[in-house]
Amino acid sequence: MAGNGAWGSGADTGRVTTRVRRAAAVGALLAVGACVPGTAQEVAMGSQYAQQIEQQLPMVRDPEIVRYINVLGDSIARVVDDRSLTWRFNVVDQPEINAFAVPGGHIYVNRGLIERTTNMSELAGVLGHEIAHVTQRHSMKQMAAAQRANYGLSIGCILAPSFCQGLAGTGVSVLAQAGFAKFSRDDETESDRFGVKYVTRAGIDPRGMPSMFRILLRERERNPGSVEAWFASHPIEESRIRTTEEEIDRIDPVVLRSLTRDSRSFQSFKERLAALPRSPAPRR
Repeated sequence: MAGNGAWGSGADTGRVTTRVRRAAAVGALLAVGACVPGTAQEVAMGSQYAQQIEQQLPMVRDPEIVRYINVLGDSIARVVDDRSLTWRFNVVDQPEINAFAVPGGHIYVNRGLIERTTNMSELAGVLGHEIAHVTQRHSMKQMAAAQRANYGLSIGCILAPSFCQGLAGTGVSVLAQAGFAKFSRDDETESDRFGVKYVTRAGIDPRGMPSMFRILLRERERNPGSVEAWFASHPIEESRIRTTEEEIDRIDPVVLRSLTRDSRSFQSFKERLAALPRSPAPRR
């Protein structure tokens, strides 16, 4: 008799199939959403991002500038990296003060930031901070958190389609970003602490990090527009001075006095950078 097979009626089969599909989808979303991408994925992703960045931003290509920034960066990264990443350090030919890290070991520092430094330890502190973002995998963890938020929304839509009706995607995005703001601040604090440890381990005076923060604060008072990008992505500068100084206070004063603050090669690097022609400003 039609409809009396072991699998139930056609209507029941449809409902069961729908439930199974939803359950399978939920399981798949949870499995994927819970994972932080591995190192191989991070490196591949970072290479793609770096390629796009270097196509869109003006880069300083002078061989001596590229060589120095990589020697300095490698001197820090090689003593702290336990994943044997291939690190690449780059100078962006822009006057604004900024620096950022891309997953997989790509670090970018704006020309404008380097020009504001007074000694090697200040630039090393910036590099140590950005290296810490990569070694602590902050971007990867935030990406996984963002995926979990998006998948949580998707799960709601799967289990209760009416949940998503009339829900604006932009509103969801804003809520997700607001939820991750705390992580950003925590990541900055963690990178500051690890940055102090990293430059110290590399034989460089970590006091350059709070010194650089003070330079940025003074710059913000004089010319807010020049540091807008930095403060947008590196918040709460005053508290970060305290954080780094607390970390530095834990270092043996004898060790601290033995660390390198500046070098002639750094000052030559700055002089050469200052003599290079600047990239034209982008058209508005």
